[in-house]
Parts: sequence; C-alpha cells; structure tokens
Amino acid sequence: MSPTDSSFARQYGPWALIAGGSEGTGAAFARQLAARGLNLLLVARNSAPLEQVAQQIRTATPVEVRTLSLDLTGEDVVATLQKVTAELEIGLLVYNAGSTTQFSDVLDAPLAYAQRITQLNVGTPLALTHHFAGLMRKRKRGGVILVGSMAGYGGSAGNATYNAAKAYSRILAEGLWYELKPHGVHVLGLILSATNTPAMARIGMVMDNPGFPADDPEVVVQEGLDRLADGPVWVARGREEMAKYMLNLPRAEAVEMMSSAGKVLFPE
Repeated sequence: MSPTDSSFARQYGPWALIAGGSEGTGAAFARQLAARGLNLLLVARNSAPLEQVAQQIRTATPVEVRTLSLDLTGEDVVATLQKVTAELEIGLLVYNAGSTTQFSDVLDAPLAYAQRITQLNVGTPLALTHHFAGLMRKRKRGGVILVGSMAGYGGSAGNATYNAAKAYSRILAEGLWYELKPHGVHVLGLILSATNTPAMARIGMVMDNPGFPADDPEVVVQEGLDRLADGPVWVARGREEMAKYMLNLPRAEAVEMMSSAGKVLFPE
C-alpha cells in the first residue's frame, strides 16, 4: 500500500494513538503515519523527547499532533486516555511500549520490576485494545498493531518475564485478528528482532554484531504498516522461518538458543 493511498486514511484515520511514541520505533511510526495523512496522539512517560518528535512532524507535515506524558503502568492510564480521546476518533492503535530495562534472573530482580514489565506488556495493551478496538468494531473499520519481539518465541535466562510478556502479545494479536476480522478491523502482531533504538542502546545491545546486525526502525515500521491488513502476525526483516524454527524446536533447545543469543546481543 502506498503511503499516499487515501484508502489507508479511510480505514485507519483520522487519528492514530501511538503508545510509546517518543523515540525509536515509536517515533518512526509517528513519522510514517503522518506521511500517510493520519493525525497523531503520541503517548509516553517522558515529555521532552515526546514533544521533540511532535514538533518535527508539525514542521514537516500538515497533520495535527498532540502529546500526552503518561506512565503506561499507572492505575489511571485507561481512564486518562478515555478522557483525552473522548472527542477524537482513534482509527489506529499502535502499542509500541514495553522494552526491557535490565537483565537478571527472575528471583534476583525486585518483584516490582517483573510486575511493571508485565503491566506494560500485558495489562495495559489489553486494556487499551479492549477500549479502542471496541469503538472500532462499532464503526466497522480501524486497526491495531501490537509490537512484539522474537523474544516471545522462547524463554530465556536473564529475561524470562519480558519473554513471557511478549509471547502473550503475539497470542493476543492472533486471537483478536480472528475475532475482529468480520467487523472490518485489522489486527497485526508486528514481531521485531534486534532493532537499533535508543532503548536498546541504553541497556547495552550490540548494534553491529556481524551475525545479527540490528534492524533500522524505519524499515521495520514500514513493513508493519504495509502488512497491517494481512495479519495476524508479521515477522519483520524476513525472519518468519527463524520464528517457525524456534516454535518447532524442543523447548529445552529453544531456551538454550535464546539464552545464548541474549549473551551475544547483550554482553555484560
């Protein structure tokens, strides 16, 4: 689908809500959706980078861009977004938040960390999808993108909670895709591998590993938008066979492979 194709805006407009829209893939979603003619509500915890992205888009495009600084793990997140969007027609929900911020065995990290990761990757996207996809179903159009990770294809030492949460995201996208397909609402679980984002840089990911170089956020986002109508799942950068291989491995082998890959991408 062409970025200038008016059918995109008719299906997914006039507003897109991007949760986790301040940098990396979230900012790439913002730029590309603005280029496709959608107005934007960008949501993230840190207001400064959020407003920087918004201002860049306002300068480059005619679309309207609003920002909201909000902790997506807070108890009031759904109520706040319901109030903020009461007069907006959200035709596309992109849930892009949920990066891990540390590596440690489950029992060595504070329980609060695991609970935050779970809320950010499970509780909040479920609640936001329940609300906004419900409105889309009534309108018989719209779309939801749940940004997932190859981490969700197997458990891993040092990152078990995150991997488990990303597995939930993928399975949720699959079920929602089937439920909403008869109602004209598209759902896609966009599965990313190692991606060159500020969040990944902050936790020490090796970006130029010769065997597994980090992907460009702009490229994976374009793939996701182009494949939005083709759900339920799209594994970016041609790694579908790798994903199938991981699912078909004996689980002990899959865990060993994921754990070894984590040590390569995130050396101590």
